[in-house]
Amino acid sequence: PDAYVCRRQVCGAWVWILVAASSVSFPLLQGWVMYVSLTSCIFSLLLLLSYLFGVHRNSENWRVLDSLYHGATAILYMSAAVLQANATILSEAGPNAPLYYQLNCAASFFAFLTTFLYILHAFRIYYH
Repeated sequence: PDAYVCRRQVCGAWVWILVAASSVSFPLLQGWVMYVSLTSCIFSLLLLLSYLFGVHRNSENWRVLDSLYHGATAILYMSAAVLQANATILSEAGPNAPLYYQLNCAASFFAFLTTFLYILHAFRIYYH
């Protein structure tokens, strides 16, 4: 599971960095994207630390809890990815259109990629 966490952390960090670099032109839409990416990053780091310290060995229901966490986070990330895609469409006609549009396109790509990684991890843990 550590490999999935590292990939998600990198992709989630790119989402946050790219949205912040686009100067958050649509605060209501992109604020949710930044909130989801930061909170999932923090909770995923805590989950990684719990794996590293062996907390999961003492619980029988760890697999279900892990799968539920990643499934719920995938749903939140999907909502953030859709809102980021909407912000990308809206930024196409803004004052700094080429730069912000490209940054928002990249943020949308990484948001959907991160969503896919969360879904993949949730199913892999549950059915493993």
